[in-house]
Amino acid sequence: MALKRSSSMKTQLVDAIQLQEVELEEEINTLSSNNTPAEAAEAKAQTEPKCYTVEEAVETIGFGRFHILLFVIMGSANIVEALEIMLLAVVSPEIRCEWRLEDWQVALVSTMVFLGFMVFGVLCGYVADKYGRWKVVFGGFIWASYFSLLTSFSPSYGWFIFLRCMVGCGVAGTSQGFVLKTEFIPAKYRAFLLPLASIFWMLGSMLIIILGMTVVPTMGWRWMIRFSIIPSIILIGLFMFIPESARFQVSAGNIQGAMSTLNWIAKMNGATLPEGELREPEVTERGNAVTLISPAFRRTSLLLWYSWFVASFSYYGSVLSSSELLEKNLLCMTDADPEHQIKHNQEEALCYCIPFNMADYQTLLISCLGEVALIPLNIGLLNIFGRKPSMVILLVLSAIFFMLVNICTTMFGFTVLLFLLRSVVSMNFNAVYIYTAEVYPTAVRSLGMGFCTSFSRVGGMIAPFIAQVLMSKSVILALSPFATACVICAVGVAFLPIETRGRALLQDA
Repeated sequence: MALKRSSSMKTQLVDAIQLQEVELEEEINTLSSNNTPAEAAEAKAQTEPKCYTVEEAVETIGFGRFHILLFVIMGSANIVEALEIMLLAVVSPEIRCEWRLEDWQVALVSTMVFLGFMVFGVLCGYVADKYGRWKVVFGGFIWASYFSLLTSFSPSYGWFIFLRCMVGCGVAGTSQGFVLKTEFIPAKYRAFLLPLASIFWMLGSMLIIILGMTVVPTMGWRWMIRFSIIPSIILIGLFMFIPESARFQVSAGNIQGAMSTLNWIAKMNGATLPEGELREPEVTERGNAVTLISPAFRRTSLLLWYSWFVASFSYYGSVLSSSELLEKNLLCMTDADPEHQIKHNQEEALCYCIPFNMADYQTLLISCLGEVALIPLNIGLLNIFGRKPSMVILLVLSAIFFMLVNICTTMFGFTVLLFLLRSVVSMNFNAVYIYTAEVYPTAVRSLGMGFCTSFSRVGGMIAPFIAQVLMSKSVILALSPFATACVICAVGVAFLPIETRGRALLQDA
Protein backbone atom coordinates (compact mmCIF):
# COMPACT_ATOMS: atom_id res chain seq x y z
CA MET A 1 0.00 0.00 0.00
CA ALA A 2 2.85 2.36 0.91
CA LEU A 3 4.53 1.71 -2.44
CA LYS A 4 1.30 2.40 -4.34
CA ARG A 5 0.72 5.62 -2.40
CA SER A 6 4.31 6.78 -3.11
CA SER A 7 3.98 5.98 -6.81
CA SER A 8 0.67 7.89 -6.98
CA MET A 9 2.22 10.96 -5.36
CA LYS A 10 5.12 10.94 -7.86
CA THR A 11 2.69 10.73 -10.75
CA GLN A 12 0.68 13.68 -9.43
CA LEU A 13 3.86 15.72 -8.91
CA VAL A 14 5.05 15.11 -12.48
CA ASP A 15 1.60 16.02 -13.85
CA ALA A 16 1.63 19.27 -11.84
CA ILE A 17 5.09 20.26 -13.19
CA GLN A 18 4.05 19.55 -16.78
CA LEU A 19 0.88 21.61 -16.29
CA GLN A 20 2.93 24.57 -15.00
CA GLU A 21 5.24 24.37 -18.03
CA VAL A 22 2.27 24.37 -20.43
CA GLU A 23 0.70 27.35 -18.65
CA LEU A 24 4.03 29.26 -18.71
CA GLU A 25 4.47 28.58 -22.44
CA GLU A 26 0.90 29.78 -23.14
CA GLU A 27 1.57 32.93 -21.13
CA ILE A 28 4.74 33.68 -23.10
CA ASN A 29 2.92 33.13 -26.38
CA THR A 30 0.14 35.45 -25.25
CA LEU A 31 2.63 38.18 -24.32
CA SER A 32 4.48 37.76 -27.64
CA SER A 33 1.24 38.08 -29.60
CA ASN A 34 0.32 41.24 -27.70
CA ASN A 35 3.80 42.85 -28.05
CA THR A 36 5.09 44.65 -31.14
CA PRO A 37 7.99 43.03 -33.10
CA ALA A 38 10.37 45.63 -31.66
CA GLU A 39 9.31 44.85 -28.09
CA ALA A 40 9.58 41.12 -28.75
CA ALA A 41 13.10 41.60 -30.16
CA GLU A 42 14.09 43.71 -27.16
CA ALA A 43 12.77 41.05 -24.76
CA LYS A 44 14.75 38.41 -26.64
CA ALA A 45 17.92 40.54 -26.57
CA GLN A 46 17.63 40.94 -22.80
CA THR A 47 17.62 37.18 -22.32
CA GLU A 48 20.72 36.62 -24.55
CA PRO A 49 24.31 37.31 -23.34
CA LYS A 50 25.83 40.54 -24.71
CA CYS A 51 28.67 40.29 -27.23
CA TYR A 52 30.62 42.56 -29.60
CA THR A 53 32.89 42.34 -32.67
CA VAL A 54 36.44 43.60 -33.25
CA GLU A 55 35.06 46.42 -35.40
CA GLU A 56 32.84 47.58 -32.52
CA ALA A 57 35.76 47.30 -30.08
CA VAL A 58 38.07 49.38 -32.31
CA GLU A 59 35.40 52.06 -32.76
CA THR A 60 34.57 52.13 -29.02
CA ILE A 61 38.22 52.45 -27.96
CA GLY A 62 38.61 55.35 -30.38
CA PHE A 63 41.77 57.32 -31.08
CA GLY A 64 44.41 57.78 -28.39
CA ARG A 65 48.01 57.31 -27.26
CA PHE A 66 48.30 53.85 -28.80
CA HIS A 67 47.43 55.20 -32.24
CA ILE A 68 50.05 57.94 -31.92
CA LEU A 69 52.65 55.26 -31.09
CA LEU A 70 51.37 53.14 -33.97
CA PHE A 71 51.49 56.09 -36.35
CA VAL A 72 55.07 57.00 -35.43
CA ILE A 73 56.53 53.49 -35.48
CA MET A 74 54.67 52.14 -38.50
CA GLY A 75 55.11 55.47 -40.27
CA SER A 76 58.85 55.08 -39.73
CA ALA A 77 58.62 51.90 -41.77
CA ASN A 78 57.90 54.21 -44.71
CA ILE A 79 61.21 55.94 -44.02
CA VAL A 80 63.00 52.61 -44.45
CA GLU A 81 61.10 51.77 -47.64
CA ALA A 82 61.75 55.24 -49.08
CA LEU A 83 65.46 55.00 -48.27
CA GLU A 84 65.80 51.72 -50.14
CA ILE A 85 63.73 52.76 -53.17
CA MET A 86 64.90 56.39 -53.53
CA LEU A 87 68.52 55.35 -53.08
CA LEU A 88 68.43 54.20 -56.71
CA ALA A 89 67.92 57.74 -58.02
CA VAL A 90 70.90 59.06 -56.04
CA VAL A 91 73.33 56.20 -56.62
CA SER A 92 72.71 55.80 -60.38
CA PRO A 93 75.26 58.43 -61.54
CA GLU A 94 77.91 56.94 -59.24
CA ILE A 95 77.64 53.30 -60.32
CA ARG A 96 77.36 54.41 -63.95
CA CYS A 97 80.84 55.87 -63.69
CA GLU A 98 82.41 53.21 -61.46
CA TRP A 99 81.40 50.25 -63.64
CA ARG A 100 81.08 52.11 -66.97
CA LEU A 101 77.41 51.22 -67.41
CA GLU A 102 75.12 51.92 -70.32
CA ASP A 103 71.61 53.33 -69.91
CA TRP A 104 69.86 49.93 -69.95
CA GLN A 105 72.22 48.59 -67.29
CA VAL A 106 71.43 51.51 -64.98
CA ALA A 107 67.72 50.98 -65.58
CA LEU A 108 68.09 47.26 -64.81
CA VAL A 109 69.14 48.11 -61.23
CA SER A 110 65.72 49.59 -60.46
CA THR A 111 63.99 46.78 -62.34
CA MET A 112 65.72 44.10 -60.24
CA VAL A 113 64.61 45.75 -57.00
CA PHE A 114 61.01 45.79 -58.19
CA LEU A 115 61.33 42.20 -59.45
CA GLY A 116 62.16 41.07 -55.92
CA PHE A 117 59.28 43.14 -54.59
CA MET A 118 56.87 41.67 -57.16
CA VAL A 119 57.78 38.02 -56.51
CA PHE A 120 57.69 38.32 -52.72
CA GLY A 121 54.67 40.67 -52.66
CA VAL A 122 52.15 37.85 -53.19
CA LEU A 123 54.09 35.42 -50.99
CA CYS A 124 54.27 37.91 -48.09
CA GLY A 125 50.55 38.66 -48.47
CA TYR A 126 49.67 34.95 -48.27
CA VAL A 127 51.89 34.38 -45.22
CA ALA A 128 50.48 37.49 -43.52
CA ASP A 129 46.88 36.29 -43.97
CA LYS A 130 47.77 32.76 -42.89
CA TYR A 131 50.20 33.32 -40.02
CA GLY A 132 50.00 36.98 -39.04
CA ARG A 133 50.95 40.49 -40.18
CA TRP A 134 53.50 41.17 -37.43
CA LYS A 135 55.82 38.27 -38.31
CA VAL A 136 55.97 39.28 -41.98
CA VAL A 137 56.70 42.97 -41.30
CA PHE A 138 59.37 42.20 -38.69
CA GLY A 139 61.04 39.64 -40.94
CA GLY A 140 60.97 42.14 -43.80
CA PHE A 141 62.87 44.73 -41.75
CA ILE A 142 65.66 42.28 -40.89
CA TRP A 143 65.89 40.89 -44.43
CA ALA A 144 66.03 44.31 -46.13
CA SER A 145 68.60 45.69 -43.67
CA TYR A 146 70.90 42.68 -44.03
CA PHE A 147 70.99 42.65 -47.82
CA SER A 148 71.21 46.43 -48.03
CA LEU A 149 74.36 46.29 -45.92
CA LEU A 150 75.79 43.58 -48.20
CA THR A 151 75.07 45.81 -51.21
CA SER A 152 77.66 48.30 -49.98
CA PHE A 153 80.35 45.61 -50.37
CA SER A 154 79.37 44.65 -53.94
CA PRO A 155 82.55 43.83 -55.91
CA SER A 156 80.84 44.06 -59.31
CA TYR A 157 77.73 45.20 -61.15
CA GLY A 158 76.32 41.65 -61.19
CA TRP A 159 76.56 41.33 -57.42
CA PHE A 160 75.04 44.79 -56.99
CA ILE A 161 71.85 44.04 -58.95
CA PHE A 162 71.46 40.62 -57.28
CA LEU A 163 71.73 42.07 -53.77
CA ARG A 164 69.37 44.95 -54.61
CA CYS A 165 66.87 42.32 -55.82
CA MET A 166 67.14 40.68 -52.39
CA VAL A 167 66.52 44.07 -50.77
CA GLY A 168 63.33 44.35 -52.83
CA CYS A 169 62.17 41.00 -51.40
CA GLY A 170 62.53 42.37 -47.87
CA VAL A 171 60.78 45.64 -48.67
CA ALA A 172 57.80 43.57 -49.88
CA GLY A 173 57.46 42.30 -46.32
CA THR A 174 57.68 45.73 -44.69
CA SER A 175 54.92 47.03 -46.98
CA GLN A 176 52.44 44.78 -45.11
CA GLY A 177 52.81 47.25 -42.25
CA PHE A 178 50.19 49.38 -43.99
CA VAL A 179 47.61 46.61 -43.48
CA LEU A 180 48.63 46.17 -39.84
CA LYS A 181 48.25 49.90 -39.27
CA THR A 182 44.91 50.16 -41.08
CA GLU A 183 43.32 47.37 -39.03
CA PHE A 184 43.88 49.26 -35.77
CA ILE A 185 42.56 52.68 -36.88
CA PRO A 186 38.86 53.63 -36.38
CA ALA A 187 36.97 54.27 -39.63
CA LYS A 188 36.53 58.04 -39.26
CA TYR A 189 40.27 58.57 -38.69
CA ARG A 190 41.61 56.48 -41.59
CA ALA A 191 41.25 59.19 -44.24
CA PHE A 192 43.14 61.61 -41.96
CA LEU A 193 45.95 59.42 -40.59
CA LEU A 194 46.85 57.22 -43.55
CA PRO A 195 47.68 60.11 -45.95
CA LEU A 196 49.87 61.63 -43.23
CA ALA A 197 52.16 58.61 -43.61
CA SER A 198 53.50 60.47 -46.67
CA ILE A 199 55.43 62.64 -44.23
CA PHE A 200 57.59 59.66 -43.30
CA TRP A 201 58.12 58.70 -46.94
CA MET A 202 59.20 62.28 -47.62
CA LEU A 203 61.60 62.16 -44.65
CA GLY A 204 63.16 58.97 -46.01
CA SER A 205 63.50 60.49 -49.48
CA MET A 206 65.06 63.67 -48.09
CA LEU A 207 67.40 61.69 -45.83
CA ILE A 208 68.88 59.72 -48.73
CA ILE A 209 69.29 62.91 -50.78
CA ILE A 210 71.02 64.63 -47.85
CA LEU A 211 73.30 61.60 -47.47
CA GLY A 212 74.03 61.90 -51.18
CA MET A 213 74.94 65.58 -50.76
CA THR A 214 77.19 65.06 -47.73
CA VAL A 215 78.56 61.51 -47.80
CA VAL A 216 78.98 60.66 -51.50
CA PRO A 217 81.40 63.53 -52.38
CA THR A 218 83.65 62.74 -49.40
CA MET A 219 83.28 59.03 -48.54
CA GLY A 220 81.60 57.52 -51.61
CA TRP A 221 78.28 55.78 -52.35
CA ARG A 222 79.16 52.65 -50.37
CA TRP A 223 79.27 54.54 -47.09
CA MET A 224 76.04 56.29 -48.03
CA ILE A 225 74.32 52.88 -48.16
CA ARG A 226 75.86 51.84 -44.83
CA PHE A 227 74.58 54.98 -43.12
CA SER A 228 71.14 54.50 -44.70
CA ILE A 229 70.45 51.23 -42.82
CA ILE A 230 70.75 52.86 -39.37
CA PRO A 231 67.00 53.77 -39.29
CA SER A 232 66.16 50.12 -40.07
CA ILE A 233 68.19 48.87 -37.10
CA ILE A 234 66.49 51.36 -34.76
CA LEU A 235 63.06 50.43 -36.10
CA ILE A 236 63.61 46.72 -35.47
CA GLY A 237 63.80 47.52 -31.74
CA LEU A 238 60.83 49.90 -31.76
CA PHE A 239 58.64 47.43 -33.62
CA MET A 240 58.55 45.21 -30.52
CA PHE A 241 56.02 47.70 -29.05
CA ILE A 242 53.46 46.98 -31.80
CA PRO A 243 51.09 44.01 -31.21
CA GLU A 244 49.66 41.59 -33.74
CA SER A 245 46.45 42.71 -35.46
CA ALA A 246 43.40 41.87 -33.32
CA ARG A 247 41.38 41.42 -36.52
CA PHE A 248 43.80 38.74 -37.70
CA GLN A 249 43.81 37.06 -34.27
CA VAL A 250 40.01 36.81 -34.30
CA SER A 251 39.93 35.50 -37.88
CA ALA A 252 42.47 32.84 -36.83
CA GLY A 253 40.31 31.81 -33.85
CA ASN A 254 42.68 33.30 -31.25
CA ILE A 255 39.97 35.12 -29.25
CA GLN A 256 42.11 35.19 -26.10
CA GLY A 257 44.98 36.85 -27.96
CA ALA A 258 42.63 39.41 -29.51
CA MET A 259 41.14 40.20 -26.09
CA SER A 260 44.62 40.70 -24.65
CA THR A 261 45.54 43.07 -27.51
CA LEU A 262 42.31 45.07 -27.27
CA ASN A 263 42.52 45.35 -23.47
CA TRP A 264 46.09 46.67 -23.74
CA ILE A 265 45.08 49.25 -26.35
CA ALA A 266 42.02 50.30 -24.31
CA LYS A 267 44.16 50.68 -21.18
CA MET A 268 46.75 52.73 -23.08
CA ASN A 269 44.03 54.98 -24.53
CA GLY A 270 42.24 55.34 -21.20
CA ALA A 271 39.10 53.75 -22.67
CA THR A 272 36.97 50.68 -21.99
CA LEU A 273 35.82 47.85 -24.20
CA PRO A 274 32.12 47.37 -25.04
CA GLU A 275 30.01 45.47 -22.51
CA GLY A 276 29.90 41.72 -23.01
CA GLU A 277 32.32 39.27 -24.60
CA LEU A 278 34.23 39.32 -27.88
CA ARG A 279 32.48 36.90 -30.20
CA GLU A 280 33.22 36.45 -33.88
CA PRO A 281 33.37 33.31 -36.00
CA GLU A 282 36.73 31.90 -37.02
CA VAL A 283 37.54 32.37 -40.72
CA THR A 284 38.84 29.09 -42.06
CA GLU A 285 39.38 30.27 -45.64
CA ARG A 286 42.18 32.75 -44.93
CA GLY A 287 44.61 33.69 -47.68
CA ASN A 288 42.49 32.13 -50.44
CA ALA A 289 43.34 33.82 -53.74
CA VAL A 290 40.10 32.58 -55.31
CA THR A 291 38.22 35.13 -53.19
CA LEU A 292 39.95 37.96 -55.06
CA ILE A 293 38.45 36.86 -58.38
CA SER A 294 35.09 35.70 -57.00
CA PRO A 295 31.99 37.44 -58.43
CA ALA A 296 31.92 39.80 -55.42
CA PHE A 297 35.45 41.13 -56.03
CA ARG A 298 36.36 40.25 -59.63
CA ARG A 299 35.85 43.69 -61.20
CA THR A 300 37.32 45.42 -58.15
CA SER A 301 40.48 43.28 -58.25
CA LEU A 302 41.07 43.65 -62.00
CA LEU A 303 40.68 47.44 -61.90
CA LEU A 304 42.78 47.72 -58.73
CA TRP A 305 45.62 45.71 -60.26
CA TYR A 306 45.81 48.15 -63.15
CA SER A 307 45.40 51.13 -60.78
CA TRP A 308 48.37 49.93 -58.74
CA PHE A 309 50.39 49.36 -61.89
CA VAL A 310 49.75 52.95 -62.98
CA ALA A 311 50.31 54.38 -59.48
CA SER A 312 53.79 52.86 -59.32
CA PHE A 313 54.53 53.45 -63.00
CA SER A 314 53.71 57.16 -62.70
CA TYR A 315 55.34 57.67 -59.30
CA TYR A 316 58.70 56.13 -60.14
CA GLY A 317 58.45 57.60 -63.62
CA SER A 318 58.30 61.07 -62.04
CA VAL A 319 61.19 60.30 -59.67
CA LEU A 320 63.52 58.71 -62.23
CA SER A 321 62.60 61.18 -64.99
CA SER A 322 63.55 64.15 -62.82
CA SER A 323 66.82 62.46 -61.88
CA GLU A 324 67.61 61.66 -65.53
CA LEU A 325 66.67 65.12 -66.82
CA LEU A 326 68.98 66.72 -64.25
CA GLU A 327 71.84 64.26 -64.67
CA LYS A 328 71.98 64.53 -68.47
CA ASN A 329 70.93 68.20 -68.69
CA LEU A 330 68.03 67.33 -70.99
CA LEU A 331 65.76 70.10 -69.70
CA CYS A 332 64.57 72.80 -72.07
CA MET A 333 65.57 75.78 -69.90
CA THR A 334 65.53 79.44 -70.90
CA ASP A 335 68.04 80.44 -68.19
CA ALA A 336 70.47 77.50 -68.26
CA ASP A 337 73.94 78.08 -66.82
CA PRO A 338 76.99 76.97 -68.88
CA GLU A 339 77.13 73.60 -67.10
CA HIS A 340 73.47 72.78 -67.88
CA GLN A 341 73.82 73.90 -71.51
CA ILE A 342 75.92 70.81 -72.22
CA LYS A 343 73.60 68.01 -73.35
CA HIS A 344 74.59 64.38 -72.93
CA ASN A 345 73.33 61.32 -74.74
CA GLN A 346 74.39 57.73 -75.22
CA GLU A 347 75.72 58.25 -78.72
CA GLU A 348 78.40 60.68 -77.57
CA ALA A 349 80.30 58.25 -75.38
CA LEU A 350 80.09 54.80 -73.87
CA CYS A 351 80.23 56.30 -70.40
CA TYR A 352 79.66 59.79 -69.16
CA CYS A 353 80.38 60.68 -65.55
CA ILE A 354 78.05 63.47 -64.54
CA PRO A 355 77.61 63.48 -60.77
CA PHE A 356 74.84 65.63 -59.30
CA ASN A 357 75.88 69.12 -58.31
CA MET A 358 74.46 71.00 -55.32
CA ALA A 359 71.71 72.66 -57.40
CA ASP A 360 70.53 69.25 -58.65
CA TYR A 361 70.32 67.92 -55.09
CA GLN A 362 68.37 71.02 -54.03
CA THR A 363 65.87 70.51 -56.86
CA LEU A 364 65.35 66.90 -55.77
CA LEU A 365 64.88 68.02 -52.16
CA ILE A 366 62.25 70.59 -53.11
CA SER A 367 60.40 68.03 -55.24
CA CYS A 368 60.29 65.69 -52.20
CA LEU A 369 58.46 68.38 -50.26
CA GLY A 370 55.74 68.17 -52.90
CA GLU A 371 54.77 64.76 -51.51
CA VAL A 372 53.53 66.31 -48.25
CA ALA A 373 52.81 69.95 -49.07
CA LEU A 374 49.37 69.11 -50.43
CA ILE A 375 48.40 66.53 -47.77
CA PRO A 376 45.55 68.80 -46.51
CA LEU A 377 44.16 68.78 -50.07
CA ASN A 378 44.51 64.99 -50.18
CA ILE A 379 42.64 64.59 -46.87
CA GLY A 380 39.93 66.98 -48.05
CA LEU A 381 39.43 65.10 -51.32
CA LEU A 382 39.21 61.72 -49.57
CA ASN A 383 36.72 62.91 -46.94
CA ILE A 384 34.54 65.18 -49.08
CA PHE A 385 34.45 63.40 -52.45
CA GLY A 386 35.38 59.87 -51.41
CA ARG A 387 38.10 57.49 -52.57
CA LYS A 388 37.01 56.86 -56.17
CA PRO A 389 36.45 60.49 -57.27
CA SER A 390 39.72 61.49 -55.59
CA MET A 391 41.67 58.94 -57.62
CA VAL A 392 40.04 60.08 -60.88
CA ILE A 393 40.87 63.74 -60.21
CA LEU A 394 44.48 62.99 -59.21
CA LEU A 395 45.11 60.74 -62.21
CA VAL A 396 43.90 63.40 -64.66
CA LEU A 397 46.10 66.02 -62.97
CA SER A 398 49.08 63.63 -63.12
CA ALA A 399 48.65 63.26 -66.89
CA ILE A 400 48.52 67.05 -67.33
CA PHE A 401 51.67 67.71 -65.29
CA PHE A 402 53.63 64.94 -67.06
CA MET A 403 53.02 66.68 -70.37
CA LEU A 404 53.81 70.14 -68.95
CA VAL A 405 57.33 68.99 -68.04
CA ASN A 406 58.04 69.07 -71.81
CA ILE A 407 57.64 72.84 -72.09
CA CYS A 408 60.58 75.25 -72.11
CA THR A 409 60.81 77.13 -68.83
CA THR A 410 63.26 78.45 -66.25
CA MET A 411 64.94 76.26 -63.62
CA PHE A 412 62.48 77.68 -61.10
CA GLY A 413 59.56 76.80 -63.39
CA PHE A 414 60.83 73.23 -63.78
CA THR A 415 61.17 72.92 -59.99
CA VAL A 416 57.55 74.07 -59.53
CA LEU A 417 56.29 71.62 -62.17
CA LEU A 418 58.26 68.79 -60.61
CA PHE A 419 56.92 69.78 -57.18
CA LEU A 420 53.31 69.63 -58.41
CA LEU A 421 53.85 66.39 -60.35
CA ARG A 422 55.33 64.63 -57.31
CA SER A 423 52.43 65.96 -55.22
CA VAL A 424 49.62 64.55 -57.36
CA VAL A 425 51.23 61.16 -58.11
CA SER A 426 52.00 60.74 -54.40
CA MET A 427 48.43 61.66 -53.42
CA ASN A 428 47.09 59.13 -55.94
CA PHE A 429 49.32 56.44 -54.44
CA ASN A 430 47.91 57.29 -50.98
CA ALA A 431 44.33 57.04 -52.22
CA VAL A 432 44.97 53.66 -53.90
CA TYR A 433 46.63 52.30 -50.74
CA ILE A 434 43.70 53.37 -48.54
CA TYR A 435 41.01 52.10 -50.90
CA THR A 436 42.66 48.68 -51.23
CA ALA A 437 43.06 48.20 -47.47
CA GLU A 438 39.40 49.15 -46.95
CA VAL A 439 37.72 47.23 -49.77
CA TYR A 440 39.05 43.70 -49.05
CA PRO A 441 37.92 41.64 -45.99
CA THR A 442 40.36 40.63 -43.23
CA ALA A 443 40.49 37.06 -44.55
CA VAL A 444 42.27 38.19 -47.74
CA ARG A 445 43.30 41.77 -46.97
CA SER A 446 47.05 41.10 -46.89
CA LEU A 447 46.87 38.77 -49.89
CA GLY A 448 44.85 41.36 -51.81
CA MET A 449 47.42 44.00 -50.91
CA GLY A 450 50.20 41.58 -51.89
CA PHE A 451 48.74 40.99 -55.35
CA CYS A 452 48.22 44.73 -55.82
CA THR A 453 51.77 45.64 -54.77
CA SER A 454 53.12 42.94 -57.10
CA PHE A 455 51.27 44.48 -60.04
CA SER A 456 52.56 47.89 -58.96
CA ARG A 457 56.13 46.61 -59.15
CA VAL A 458 55.56 45.61 -62.76
CA GLY A 459 55.00 49.32 -63.34
CA GLY A 460 58.14 50.03 -61.33
CA MET A 461 60.11 47.57 -63.46
CA ILE A 462 59.01 49.18 -66.74
CA ALA A 463 59.36 52.81 -65.61
CA PRO A 464 63.22 52.87 -65.56
CA PHE A 465 63.49 51.73 -69.18
CA ILE A 466 61.24 54.58 -70.27
CA ALA A 467 62.48 57.26 -67.87
CA GLN A 468 66.18 56.38 -68.12
CA VAL A 469 66.65 54.78 -71.54
CA LEU A 470 64.02 56.36 -73.80
CA MET A 471 64.62 59.78 -72.22
CA SER A 472 67.95 60.06 -74.04
CA LYS A 473 66.16 59.72 -77.38
CA SER A 474 63.22 62.06 -76.79
CA VAL A 475 61.84 63.76 -73.69
CA ILE A 476 58.28 63.99 -74.99
CA LEU A 477 58.39 60.38 -76.21
CA ALA A 478 59.48 59.26 -72.75
CA LEU A 479 56.87 61.26 -70.81
CA SER A 480 53.87 60.50 -73.05
CA PRO A 481 53.43 56.85 -71.89
CA PHE A 482 53.11 58.02 -68.27
CA ALA A 483 50.43 60.58 -69.18
CA THR A 484 48.53 58.08 -71.36
CA ALA A 485 48.51 55.41 -68.66
CA CYS A 486 47.11 57.91 -66.13
CA VAL A 487 44.22 58.90 -68.42
CA ILE A 488 43.26 55.27 -69.14
CA CYS A 489 43.42 54.45 -65.43
CA ALA A 490 41.17 57.41 -64.55
CA VAL A 491 38.48 55.95 -66.82
CA GLY A 492 38.89 52.51 -65.22
CA VAL A 493 38.68 53.81 -61.65
CA ALA A 494 35.31 55.41 -62.45
CA PHE A 495 33.93 51.87 -62.93
CA LEU A 496 35.04 50.52 -59.52
CA PRO A 497 31.82 49.11 -57.99
CA ILE A 498 32.47 49.96 -54.32
CA GLU A 499 33.02 53.26 -52.49
CA THR A 500 34.70 52.67 -49.11
CA ARG A 501 34.43 56.11 -47.49
CA GLY A 502 33.04 55.67 -43.94
CA ARG A 503 32.54 51.92 -44.41
CA ALA A 504 33.48 49.40 -41.68
CA LEU A 505 36.28 46.91 -42.49
CA LEU A 506 34.85 43.52 -43.42
CA GLN A 507 36.03 40.36 -41.62
CA ASP A 508 34.96 37.77 -44.20
CA ALA A 509 33.83 37.83 -47.81
